[in-house]
Amino acid sequence: MNDYSQNMTKEKPKPTYEIEESVGAPHKIVCGVDEVGRGPLAGPVIAAAVILNPALIPYDLNDSKKLSAKKREYLNEQILACAECAYGEASLEEIDELNILHASMLAMQRAVKNLPRKVDHILVDGNRLPNFEAPATTIIKGDQKSVSIAAASIIAKIKRDFLMKKLAKIHPEYGWERNSGYGTREHMEALNLVGPSRFHRKSFAPIRDLMTQQNTISS
Repeated sequence: MNDYSQNMTKEKPKPTYEIEESVGAPHKIVCGVDEVGRGPLAGPVIAAAVILNPALIPYDLNDSKKLSAKKREYLNEQILACAECAYGEASLEEIDELNILHASMLAMQRAVKNLPRKVDHILVDGNRLPNFEAPATTIIKGDQKSVSIAAASIIAKIKRDFLMKKLAKIHPEYGWERNSGYGTREHMEALNLVGPSRFHRKSFAPIRDLMTQQNTISS
């Protein structure tokens, strides 16, 4: 396993295709992988894998957290139109059974397996690697350094936000269309008022504590 995070001490303002080229692109097939949804109290974790065409890289790709919602939507359309993309998901049950870290690794494995072709090298945001079938490189703050990882971060966030908006129609009380399941004040106030739903992560401390309180009161 290689780790470029130690060698790239001077961050560039926007991600580039340089790391992809350093591991063999465009002669080798390289994908970027990122996940969204480790921190929320509700909903699944979603990962995305993206193989960019170096001749058709959408302009202004960046870490999804650094983009406005409108910009993310626009870039999501651009990425899906010109790149090979796939998603992977780990369910609520898998998060509670495996823990969020291992569930995130599973979602990333599934995203890569769902790509339309096998890859020669995988670039992963962070410092932990799933058990991939191809060589892989971890990159801390990879979504700020690699355009492939930045693209994956964007489409994964759009996918998960859309899913949480759908779940918000089932449970409008938590404000998931605005907070995507994160523990905002609005979300926590609703939890204290009505308790957790079937879409909440039972292994997460705030939810687990509320369920313990409910069981104590009911008994």
